[in-house]
Amino acid sequence: MRDGWLLTPGQVPYRAAYEAMHDLAARRAAGAVPDTLILLEHPPVYTAGRRTDRAHLLLTEEDAARSGAELHEVDRGGSVTFHGPGQLVGYPILHLGPAPDVVAYLRDVEEAVIRACADLGVRVGRSDGHTGVWSGSRKVCAIGVRVSRGVTLHGFALNCATDLAWFGAIVPCGLPDRGVTSLTELAGRPVTVEEALPVVRARFEEVFGLRLSPPTGVGAGALRASAPAPA
Repeated sequence: MRDGWLLTPGQVPYRAAYEAMHDLAARRAAGAVPDTLILLEHPPVYTAGRRTDRAHLLLTEEDAARSGAELHEVDRGGSVTFHGPGQLVGYPILHLGPAPDVVAYLRDVEEAVIRACADLGVRVGRSDGHTGVWSGSRKVCAIGVRVSRGVTLHGFALNCATDLAWFGAIVPCGLPDRGVTSLTELAGRPVTVEEALPVVRARFEEVFGLRLSPPTGVGAGALRASAPAPA
């Protein structure tokens, strides 16, 4: 069991989280900070990964702004997705060693989320050929990552009580024949980010062999100052 950091800053604008994540990843690669998990929410934002087909964006940046959302092109893999209130977003910043097995890492992230969903009363699983966590043909958790200098960036987005109407402006993850769902929809009861966060944290610790606690010592970038103690 390795000690690591947990940051739970609440709702954070996407750009601030993106910059803090990259800062932490650079310091993790340098050995200045331990493995870290950030769990937060974002105001409404669409993010387009490196594999985004512009046809999967059914709106312009101006359209997004008029709807109350931002639009960002980002350096993770995958296509376009949505982040917003009611969605638990996780950014693991983990050093995978000198020969990173990215596929194994993706499967471990899926496993942590699948176990957490089961704890919350929702049975979900994988879908052959498609990364993420699924209920049939509907995705409940999107996963998109980047590995740089052996360190992971970006991560997962678990729809807890997300307003799924936001996904109508995109082709989620570039999969026109697949849909999206939420834990609230699947459970038939409200499942909030506040309820899901400690469960996801515990299962993430279990799968990755981590013992997570709030940062001490070296500062943790822009997110630390507003980060409350973990649930």
